[in-house]
Amino acid sequence: MTANSKTYIVNSKGQPCPIPLVATRNAIRKASPGDIIEVHGDHPPSKKEIPMAVKALKLELLSVEEKGNEWIIRIRIPLKKEG
Repeated sequence: MTANSKTYIVNSKGQPCPIPLVATRNAIRKASPGDIIEVHGDHPPSKKEIPMAVKALKLELLSVEEKGNEWIIRIRIPLKKEG
């Protein structure tokens, strides 16, 4: 996390697929390198699909936390590498 980084919260609780993934992708488009996206949800398939999309997009999956039937996925937009 950098001094100017932001955290974007995506609340997809109660939303079925593909809404959580679409909302996460929208947040990714708005975010800048170093920013964190925190996705809150309760739809089990999305808990699997979002991390797969994060990997495919070459982003950083920081954590997947479960709290009862709900989960929180934390994603970081990687800093651009110079070189």
